[in-house]
Amino acid sequence: MLEQNVALNIEDIGQDYAYERGPDQPAPENLTVGDVLRRSAASAPTGLAIVEGIAHPDRRRWTYTELLEQAEACARALLQRYSPGDHIAIWAPNIPEYTVFQCGAALAGMVMVTVNPTFRESELEFCLRQSRAVACFVHPEFRGSPMLEIAHEAAGKFDRPVEIISFGQWDAFLESGDTSTELPEVEPMSPAQIQYTSGTTGRPKGAMLTHRGVVNDGHQAALRAGGKPGAVWLAVLPMFHVGGCVYAGMGTLGLAGTLVPLINFDAGAALRLIEEERVTIMNPVPTMILALMRDPAFETADLSSLKSLSSGGAPVPAEMVRQIESKLGVDFTIVFGQTEASGVITMTTTDDSAEDKARTCGRPLPGIEIKIVDSVDGSTCRRGEVGELLTRGYHTMVGYYDNPEGTAGAFSDDGWMHTQDLCSMDHRGYIRVEGRVKDMIIRGGENIFPREIEDELFKHEAIADVSVVGVPDEYYGEVAAAFVKLAPGANTSADELDTFLRMSLTGYKIPAKWYVISELPQTLSGKIQKFAIRDAWSAGRYQELT
Repeated sequence: MLEQNVALNIEDIGQDYAYERGPDQPAPENLTVGDVLRRSAASAPTGLAIVEGIAHPDRRRWTYTELLEQAEACARALLQRYSPGDHIAIWAPNIPEYTVFQCGAALAGMVMVTVNPTFRESELEFCLRQSRAVACFVHPEFRGSPMLEIAHEAAGKFDRPVEIISFGQWDAFLESGDTSTELPEVEPMSPAQIQYTSGTTGRPKGAMLTHRGVVNDGHQAALRAGGKPGAVWLAVLPMFHVGGCVYAGMGTLGLAGTLVPLINFDAGAALRLIEEERVTIMNPVPTMILALMRDPAFETADLSSLKSLSSGGAPVPAEMVRQIESKLGVDFTIVFGQTEASGVITMTTTDDSAEDKARTCGRPLPGIEIKIVDSVDGSTCRRGEVGELLTRGYHTMVGYYDNPEGTAGAFSDDGWMHTQDLCSMDHRGYIRVEGRVKDMIIRGGENIFPREIEDELFKHEAIADVSVVGVPDEYYGEVAAAFVKLAPGANTSADELDTFLRMSLTGYKIPAKWYVISELPQTLSGKIQKFAIRDAWSAGRYQELT
């Protein structure tokens, strides 16, 4: 879907309705990934673009001049083999070559298909088949998985050629292009990436993201997070995810800063890199932040360079926000978004209160529209009411690749994209996420929003983590079931938690079933996979809390 430039006429629906448009400035730019790379290389030719995120102090480093040279070499080598518009997959962890490849594919006018490096053969095969990738660049191994061997086995199952290229032969690949090859003109609205959805509700779909979308969304979010020109960004989220290659990657590129991709998250390694590379900004999920603050090296590490911390993907309690800001001395922001929106839709600001950062996800980024609509009839809700959040702007995907039915269901006729997220909006335009449309529980005709129950349970000292899921019931049709992870050394009972909730919630919202769970299944971006909890419950894998 092309960007819609006409805003909803707020005068027609009234100020009390749940519509908000982000600021006009800084204005979104009509640029490609290659344009931004060339601009940053021109403004900071000797500035560090990439530093290898490994524990060993002898880390490889790329200046912007070197990054541009290698990205152009990558583009020419790709054009030696394939054509503009072809889909090229990358199956790798957070290695420096990931960004070189991302920029090279963009300069060649090809579409990068990102694949989770923890996938098994069947999952890799699905992505290669569904995306119709003509090639896959593969890291030889990761976490003991023989990725290169697996990739060759997967590619052998196709009735069309899928070339497998190892990053172990990366230098030879860069040298294989014809230096006289002219790079194509690339349009900002052409697809830059196919990113597969995180799969919190089922089979992933390939969202096609444009150059303009990833460039602007990453840059606007980086600015609101407090990113400054020349920022040093520790990329702890995986690069196959929008939080890695768009928010951190494109955010850093737009600031002509230094990206430090950490190949595999480890709190001790992250603390060392912050200290030794003078990291100024990062965007971990909440569990990573807790790991950093609980690591033995936290108290002695020199973290004085760190100025900005941005998080999302899971609720962050107000007390945790205060601890983050006081212990780390950083500007902290909360993001809300999704793969189909190039990453970030709304975001708090660095000077918002701890309560706002804990209870809301801020307002839309510049140039982005949002509104909240009734999930049944599609009418615009009033502020304070819960409904589905829709968004429109430069950041939305073109559509799901080779999935016209899914694409049609994702957009309205006037360009609004359905997020499937239940939200409410306050009088200032700040949104609060209440859950997923598919997660809403209908108990005997009463709507229950799991997020409301989860927020209350997070206040109980015995609860380390919790997810509320709807499960079948013969009488009500569906009831709420709470799956709780207890804090270390804590003990509680279903009766105690029931009594605790009844002090703040009405009776029909109280979970009818309680279960203890050691870990909540999550995506690598920190989102709870409620469908996996529901499937495991159906299989009888969880112990009931008595």
